[in-house]
Amino acid sequence: MPKMKSNSGAAKRFSRTASGKFKHKQSHRSHILTKKSTKRKRQLRATLAIHDSDQKAIARMVPYL
Repeated sequence: MPKMKSNSGAAKRFSRTASGKFKHKQSHRSHILTKKSTKRKRQLRATLAIHDSDQKAIARMVPYL
């Protein structure tokens, strides 16, 4: 059976944790940073876990991640 194709956009945005769940980086951190407060930029640094209800959909998009 041939290999499945990963959704390339999803593969760039999501990664797995050690327990096998998915995590993602937060948006709004790439440009126009001068008007954003230091607190806001610091809190955007953290990676967030994907909600449990979305785990299955992302696993389908990136089967080999």
